[in-house]
Amino acid sequence: MVYLLLENGFEMCEALAPVDILRRGGVDVATVGVSGREVTSSHGVKISADKEFSDIVLSDMEMLIIPGGQPGVDNLWENEAVRELVINVHNAGIKISAICAAPIILARLGILDGKTAVCYPSCSTELEKADFRSGCGVASCDGIITGRAAGDAYDFAFEILRTLCGEKETARVRDAICYE
Repeated sequence: MVYLLLENGFEMCEALAPVDILRRGGVDVATVGVSGREVTSSHGVKISADKEFSDIVLSDMEMLIIPGGQPGVDNLWENEAVRELVINVHNAGIKISAICAAPIILARLGILDGKTAVCYPSCSTELEKADFRSGCGVASCDGIITGRAAGDAYDFAFEILRTLCGEKETARVRDAICYE
């Protein structure tokens, strides 16, 4: 199971592009409302999450995805249970993906220390212990995938799919949606 965290203030395309691409690839992915099932994006779009935070089963998890967006990332960071989950996911060797401002959560927890990573440009100072790649849209290092921004949401999603399902399935989905 892949879990994607949603908190009020999330960036919609950074959350839903991965959900769409992964489901097209046959991956079992669930959106998780951290503060409840109804979640509002950073631009006021309301969606209903598949699960609540208390429904997460760590032993079931193949990957955790954290979309960016503000104040969504700040709301996630301020939640002690979310920080504990991210640490537990990392300590269990489960893959983690984060895009835009969300990699700062991983950086603050020390998870990106020495890892190749990207994030939204104005957040890059928070990745001082990471091998930050300026101008790169997506980075993958040791089971951690990071993405730069909303404009990179599909590339981020395809890197997650490639990591979980391989090149052949990724190529099939790319062709099916005419993504070049």
